[in-house]
Amino acid sequence: MAETEIAMPEESTAVDSRPAFAIVEELKTKFGENFYVQPTCEDFPTVWVERARVQEVLMFLRTVARPYVMLFDLSAIDERLRNHREGLPASDFTVFYHLLSLERNTDIRIKVALNESDLNVPTATNIWPNANWYEREAYDMFGINFDGHPMLRRILLPTYWEGHPLRKEYSARATEYTPYMQDKAKQDFEQEHLRFVPEDWGLERGNDDEDFMFLNIGPNHPSAHGAFRVVLQLDGEEVKDCVPDIGYHHRGVEKMAERQTWHSFIPYTDRVDYLAGCAQNMPYVMGVEKLAGITVPDRAQCIRVMLSELFRINNHLLYIGTAIQDAGGMTPVFYMFADRQKIYDAIEAITGFRMHPAWFRIGGTAHDLPNNWQKLIRDILEWMPKRMNEYYTAALRNSVFMGRTQNVAQYDAKSALAWGVTGTGLRATGIDFDVRKYRPYSGYENYDFEVPLEYEGDAYARVMVHYHEINESLKIVKQCLDNMPSGPYKADHPLAVPPPKDKTLQDIETLITHFLSVSWGPVMPAGETSVMAEVVKGASTYYMTSDKSTMSYRTRIRTPTFTHLQQIPSVINGSLVSDLIIYLATIDVVMADVDR
Repeated sequence: MAETEIAMPEESTAVDSRPAFAIVEELKTKFGENFYVQPTCEDFPTVWVERARVQEVLMFLRTVARPYVMLFDLSAIDERLRNHREGLPASDFTVFYHLLSLERNTDIRIKVALNESDLNVPTATNIWPNANWYEREAYDMFGINFDGHPMLRRILLPTYWEGHPLRKEYSARATEYTPYMQDKAKQDFEQEHLRFVPEDWGLERGNDDEDFMFLNIGPNHPSAHGAFRVVLQLDGEEVKDCVPDIGYHHRGVEKMAERQTWHSFIPYTDRVDYLAGCAQNMPYVMGVEKLAGITVPDRAQCIRVMLSELFRINNHLLYIGTAIQDAGGMTPVFYMFADRQKIYDAIEAITGFRMHPAWFRIGGTAHDLPNNWQKLIRDILEWMPKRMNEYYTAALRNSVFMGRTQNVAQYDAKSALAWGVTGTGLRATGIDFDVRKYRPYSGYENYDFEVPLEYEGDAYARVMVHYHEINESLKIVKQCLDNMPSGPYKADHPLAVPPPKDKTLQDIETLITHFLSVSWGPVMPAGETSVMAEVVKGASTYYMTSDKSTMSYRTRIRTPTFTHLQQIPSVINGSLVSDLIIYLATIDVVMADVDR
């Protein structure tokens, strides 16, 4: 980018009366009128800021009255091939910051336009510590430099990797590359680049009195979490510092979204968090529905809630069982797996699949509930409360487990917000924020349930929040059972929902529409949208950019556990090695969700 900043389009002088947009007037009062508010499908503002002022603007938003305390997401968009950018500032690459305010219960997205010849922007790590990994990811995927970043290096790909995969010139298909070959020299080259050199990470090998030991844990597959590596700098058994290393599950899901139709991308969302199933479909399909202007019938919304809560129960059962296992107790996980099978049996009877149903559809669900579905759900509701009482008395109140987890791997609410923690990890510090309750979607405002809180912020508190959330999810599932609406299970919308079969056999226009929708895919209107949902491990968003095509131009997936792992050094440094294992066991992490 040249020294002169990119010119902004003229901004309307009209004041937006929506509460979420009050911050725009505060920005104009502080910095003047030179802001462009981009129209989107969302209920919060997207504001373009000049690069020279972005740090100042971000710091203002972090410290303003009722501040934006959390950097919820940070990434970039390669704009160079985008055709429908009417009215937007000229930009080759755009960096965006998604900020969240708990006191306002609303968000703001800040955008910075960059020229291809000057991909530099100031770091935000001095404002929010969790900007560290987000900026490294944007550097890795797009090649954007963040001036002042403490250690700007690749995070998902090896250091020797060439190119930046989320740039548009980087091919999305393996068939467009020559076959991968590896000889002895290349293997040695790659292995050497995997060698951990403490100085490269700013770590000292010792001090005047002693040498530190460096312990490499992984990359292994601990419990059910996925392949992960962490290198510890040790003084005896005390962790002086540590370096989490991710990327071993990276599959490039965001790149895959650029070559899948809006429909055919749904199965990929299941696999972002392979324990979330249909719950992971929810923010994606809701985002596309908002983009297309589709209203989902009440029955479909209720079915979606019921399936999401069943997957939440299954996730939490696995979490509690493996947390106890990692603390040394073997028995409970086997009982909890048996309970999970009962729930998977019901899920399979309803959707046809178990872990990855890919069953939610744009506009509704794949099909209606089967006959006698009520009995399947009723059996679960009769079985699980008794089991939950047994788990509480026999396992969660076990003195050994309590002694191993209480006051261990502890952090407070201020730290959780600074590191972008959401879900149970945030609610274990006393922060009462659950997207289902405070930004209800899919009819959650109609359900009676509580948001469980603990206040200690330690490993035991995180386990207990999960435990209580299972009971609340059972309450929601019972309400779905007792109050399932009648009516259609999918919207009657030609853009995304195939017409009934009988019409396609009688009407040629309907048949043509059906053929195009299934074989080519629907063409979504140009624009941008995102929806936040409380998936099983915390808050997630799918931020989608449509260029009026059958495929997404850019799909950004914000997952909760990416930032949870980033917090490890701030929590564990100064603790024992054994406490790290308890911490990993109780932050509810799945590496596919981290890496995408």
